[in-house]
Amino acid sequence: DRDTDKKRIEELLEENMVLEIAQKQSMNESAHLGWELEQLSKSTDLADTRKSFVFELNECASSRILKLEKDNQSLQNTIQELRDASLTSRESSLKFVELEKENQQLSKKIEKLQNQIEKEKQSNQDLETLSEELIKDKEQLQVIMETLKADKDRQIKDLKKENDHL
Repeated sequence: DRDTDKKRIEELLEENMVLEIAQKQSMNESAHLGWELEQLSKSTDLADTRKSFVFELNECASSRILKLEKDNQSLQNTIQELRDASLTSRESSLKFVELEKENQQLSKKIEKLQNQIEKEKQSNQDLETLSEELIKDKEQLQVIMETLKADKDRQIKDLKKENDHL
């Protein structure tokens, strides 16, 4: 039973390490996404809006990742306590079941966070596309306005000429 418990503890430690790596990757992706958004925001009139959005996005992702890291640290502390206390086989089994459930919940949280980051990336791409379209529309409207102004000026000149002939 002790060998089984030791193997299980090792498996849980490995699983926690994998979760930590996933958290760090998620944090890196979030930071990179924030950087990309900041770069995009410098090139348009929507810079202030985008900066606040990037800041909120980073804050939200960082907050979630910190919570997951706390949960992970708590699980690691529990595993260490189990080792130190040398609990009986039955108690260890019950504790491992609890830890396994917590690990599954943590994995689900990480997956949700990664899904949300993907959705936010898509949303940011959509915002960028919309921004580009708005800039093109603005440029087209400026050309139309200039054309209309030139037509108006020409019509005024024509009317003045007609008026002068009369």
